[in-house]
Amino acid sequence: MDNAATTRLDPEVLDAMLPYLREEYGNASSVHSFGQRARAAVEEARAHVAELIGADPSEIIFTSGGTEADNLAIKGIAEAHGHAGRHLITSQIEHPAVLESCRALERRGFDVTYLPVSPEGLVRIEDVRDALRPDTILISIMLANNEIGTIQPVREIAELVQRVRAERGRSYPYLHTDAVQAVGKMSVRVDELGVDLLAFSAHKIHGPKGAGALYLRRGVRIVRQMDGGHHERDRRSGTENVPAIVGFGKAAELARAQLPDRIRHMRALRDLLEQGIEARIPFVLRNGHPEQRVPNISNFSFRFLEGEALLIRLDLRGIAVSTGAACSSGSLEPSHVLRALGRPRDLVQGSLRFSLSKDTTREEIEYVLEVLPEEVERLRAMSPSYLEHLAARHP
Repeated sequence: MDNAATTRLDPEVLDAMLPYLREEYGNASSVHSFGQRARAAVEEARAHVAELIGADPSEIIFTSGGTEADNLAIKGIAEAHGHAGRHLITSQIEHPAVLESCRALERRGFDVTYLPVSPEGLVRIEDVRDALRPDTILISIMLANNEIGTIQPVREIAELVQRVRAERGRSYPYLHTDAVQAVGKMSVRVDELGVDLLAFSAHKIHGPKGAGALYLRRGVRIVRQMDGGHHERDRRSGTENVPAIVGFGKAAELARAQLPDRIRHMRALRDLLEQGIEARIPFVLRNGHPEQRVPNISNFSFRFLEGEALLIRLDLRGIAVSTGAACSSGSLEPSHVLRALGRPRDLVQGSLRFSLSKDTTREEIEYVLEVLPEEVERLRAMSPSYLEHLAARHP
């Protein structure tokens, strides 16, 4: 139940990777036949990855994952176009890869506006418009939120950006979207979205960890963030992780072919899970937009208990869930996403994220619905506030 953190490697992906972990071990930058076979595999994977989002292969830069892709996009644009302006716009509910990149730029003299969101987790177009300044060079708004699954109006933001560019006669502000939680869960086509940069990752779509990509629209200039060789058309130095890239390519090929079936499967099981939780457990609140969301993420706040304690109890019974983003695990701070939605502290601390994949089964959902009410009731029975609430209702 924690597939937003990572997904199981598809067996077909593993089969595609194995030759490049054993006999086909050439360096993709070498000119001899061993290296050229590796290069051919990388370029075939690039074509599959590009096809998944409707891009040209030349617009795909391979990275080590979504975090590096976000860093490369945000810092790369800022450094390439800082002479034209030093203002960026993002939202309060972005992934840490985006938020921390923006904070790093603030320490270097850039100015960042962090937009609020609605109680359903949506960025408002009018807030984007009001935040725009003559020196705004980049807007970064995620496509689907990693904690609550809400899909942002990126297409509408792109239309606003295009009007502003036309009015000002400039090529900026540029528009970046973190699509790590969207690709493979919904149709993502860069021509339809109208974005200039888009980050996504292999291990969220049943590919390997250690491979990600940044879509960079042709003609958009960035400054590379790693010095070294001239890999990835001089945009990302470092020897290519050929096995992981090959796996990414296969995962992208499968995701594109299976997308409608995956969406139907995940949505049906998500709805079964949500209906079961709301029917069997009192004092719960579902977080996020009820309709405008990806089909695999459900976030619930359970009153009168700590989400961390419930997570541990479920783990002991073989159920893996999350209290927020995997990249924030270990942090004692409550979810910045739920706080931005205006949730009170007790609901923030009592929240859990359930996230599904193509491999999730109905039997697993039924097991969760059997175990979860028991564990919630067990924890609430130890909660003074819950007992006080019951006493007040039944004096």
